[in-house]
Amino acid sequence: MSVSSQTKKKFIRLLREDEEFRYAVAGMLGMEDLRRSSTRLEDAVARLAEAQQRTEERVGRLEDAVARLAEAQQRTDAALKELAVQVGKLSEVIGFGLEDIAQVVVPGWLYRHEGIEVEVGRTFFVIDGEEVQVDLYGDGKKNGETVKVVGEVRSRIYGRDVEEFDRKVKIIENYLGMPAYKLMFGYLIHPSASKEAERRGITLIASYMR
Repeated sequence: MSVSSQTKKKFIRLLREDEEFRYAVAGMLGMEDLRRSSTRLEDAVARLAEAQQRTEERVGRLEDAVARLAEAQQRTDAALKELAVQVGKLSEVIGFGLEDIAQVVVPGWLYRHEGIEVEVGRTFFVIDGEEVQVDLYGDGKKNGETVKVVGEVRSRIYGRDVEEFDRKVKIIENYLGMPAYKLMFGYLIHPSASKEAERRGITLIASYMR
């Protein structure tokens, strides 16, 4: 509905001249702004509530996922423990078989590459009251001279294994009273082992070498 020019003029005059009318209009305008602000606030609260609900749902799903992950981790840990047991048993079997292979392969390799004639086998020394096992040991000959061959058999040979073997050989050499020809035999030779063996004067022989 349109407002007449006369009404507009009267409204403007009242605003100018009537203080109470001016306050009443201002109050009405303020109430309208307040109602609008209240409506916007209610909308914002509603949107916030919806967002909060979605957040709670996501948190719930995350908690479920974490719980399932924890269960899966427990099953994995149990499986790994069982696998470790089985690998340990298999290692014992493989270790024994590998020694048999070494006893056949090593003498031929030493003769072809080093000119050493020797037969090797497992033996034990009692040093300072303690028993020291040697996987491969033999009294050999090279150019008429006696050679003490001391060897270790491991499925996989790493640098730390070479270090450990070298410490063991030093004890045996001191017991024998002479240097030994040191070697390690295995299925796999890690690069770290090659570097350490070269530094310590230890020969590494892989099962596929001839």
